[in-house]
Amino acid sequence: MEKFKVVIVEDVPLELKGTEGIFRNEIPEAEIIGTADNEQAYFKLMKQQQPDLVLLDLGLGGSTTVGVEICRYTKENYPQVKVLIFTGEILNEKLWVDVLDAGCDGIILKSGELLTRGDVASCMSGKRMVFNQPILEKIVERFKQSVGSCLMRQEALVDYEIDEYDERFLRHLALGYTKEQITALRGMPFGVKSLEKRQNELVQKLFPQGNGGMSVNATRLVVRALELRILDIDNLRPDEE
Repeated sequence: MEKFKVVIVEDVPLELKGTEGIFRNEIPEAEIIGTADNEQAYFKLMKQQQPDLVLLDLGLGGSTTVGVEICRYTKENYPQVKVLIFTGEILNEKLWVDVLDAGCDGIILKSGELLTRGDVASCMSGKRMVFNQPILEKIVERFKQSVGSCLMRQEALVDYEIDEYDERFLRHLALGYTKEQITALRGMPFGVKSLEKRQNELVQKLFPQGNGGMSVNATRLVVRALELRILDIDNLRPDEE
């Protein structure tokens, strides 16, 4: 790894000391040209001299949004500068998404193995999405859940013999469309009477044992479709009309 310049943004003195120690002992190629504990101090540093890498904590002064804005500002004004997040926000997944959207080059959680020479080397070599083991475990778990959910939906469509028109009909019912509005959708070749018949057939498919003696209206039918994963609640979008 070639020599490079670093700015550390950290507002907790003890953690700053520990981070400086990591660079000093594990990454001697790094030259720390400045540290900042708030937004204003950081902007002043950047006007004086640009680093190759900004190691950025997100929880500055009790605010998590400041770190995201620093990242966005850096990437917009100094696109050649790499921004590696080093944060103790180990449960705030929304914050990780925000800072990734802001253009950071990776996220290192302050847990487990902390910051390693390999993480920094990967970032400096141009690798995007540099993550350490704790955040990788969370990402992989979410990925497995997402894939599992997709498989369950595919199996439900087959098991309950749901065709394209059934899915479209149920999806638009879930979105609050009336049967009259659904018949007006492009490529929906059914009238209201046909949709009523289709709804009755779907009730038979999704409630083979009945509904405890109670009738099944459109709302209950949609809820059942969501329960069975026939409909994906995260992708309830209308077709082009």
